[in-house]
This record gives sequence, structure tokens and C-alpha cells, in this order.
Amino acid sequence: MLALGTAVGVRRGAGLLGRTGASQLRPLATAAAGMRTWRVYLSGEIHTDWREQLAAGVHARQLPIELTAPNPSHADSDDCAAIILGMEERRPNWDAIGARMNAIRTRTLLAEADVVVVRFGDKYRQWNAAYEAGIASALGKPVITLHPPELGHMLKEVDAGALAVCEDVQQVVQTLDYAITGRLPPPRDGRAFVPIADRLGKGNPTP
Repeated sequence: MLALGTAVGVRRGAGLLGRTGASQLRPLATAAAGMRTWRVYLSGEIHTDWREQLAAGVHARQLPIELTAPNPSHADSDDCAAIILGMEERRPNWDAIGARMNAIRTRTLLAEADVVVVRFGDKYRQWNAAYEAGIASALGKPVITLHPPELGHMLKEVDAGALAVCEDVQQVVQTLDYAITGRLPPPRDGRAFVPIADRLGKGNPTP
């Protein structure tokens, strides 16, 4: 696992352990003086470049974040144990030894994470992402979910355990930025935004 201030990045394409060639690293951020480094685990779908988008946002804001993730190569995560330990004759056994071997990485990184971001895409059902969201909640990790609005009903129980529910990568980056630095972006509602004290009244009018 790479540390900030040295060669920090996320691995691209078949990525972290890809068998198609050497992985490439993109610099992310340099920790500000005196500011702790946050470990953010990126769980969820592997069919889009959302992790690269998030890494670019972290880099643009120079946030002191170390990003970690499961192996994003579908083929490698399916075949890892069969390659190392030998093939199985039955699919359930092949899947079982692979799942256990992948868990060495995912359980370790989940346990070390300060924040867990869980991405659900609209193309496939990511049962593993829901499982990791449950583990993170059980470990007391702050969870940020990321998914299109149309998946909100199906994921309502998962979202109920999250501390922030985001619809796009930019919202995730802005949430991390606020949690770490206290900085806020311009309101998502633009000029229509009204502070709560003006819109709904003061929360405690008779202190």
C-alpha cells in the first residue's frame, strides 16, 4: 500500500493486479503540513472509471487522502486462487477459494480505512458492494454511498446506514473535502439556496 508524500495513486485499467501488464500510477495529493492522512477505501462496481474520476478530484483539491480498493480486474479476482492453488472441478469450489483469497485484501483494507465509499452502478447488481457496506457499518466505519437516484428505493436499507448518500463523484469529493478541511462548495441549488435559519427558522430560539 502506497503512502502519501511518495508515489501515491490508483492503478488504472485491469489495474491493481492486472495480468495485462505493469500497473501505472497517477499522483494524487500531498498531505498538507500537520494534517493527518485519511485512508479512503473505494468499494463497488468495476465497470466504469469512477475511481479515476474520484482520484482526479482528490488530486485537484490536494486532499491528504490515500485511496485503496479491491482488485478491479474481474478475471483476476475470479481466477486468483485457481492460478495459485490449482483448479477446481466444480464452479462453487472455484468461486469459494477465489472469494476467500480476495478477502485477504478487502478485509485488511476495510479494517484500516477511515472512510468507506461504496459505489453501486445501474448495470449489474453488486452484491459484494452491499456486503462490504455491511462490514464497514459493523466495524463502525463512516460509509458514503454513491449511486444513481433511481436505485434509491432498492438501496434504502444500505443508504440508511450511510452518513452521506451521493449521486455523483463530485459530491463524494466535496463531502470528503468538507470532512477533512471544512471547505464547502457553492450550493448545489445555486441562487435558490436559503440557509436553514432563514428558511425554517432558528433551531433553538430560546436558549
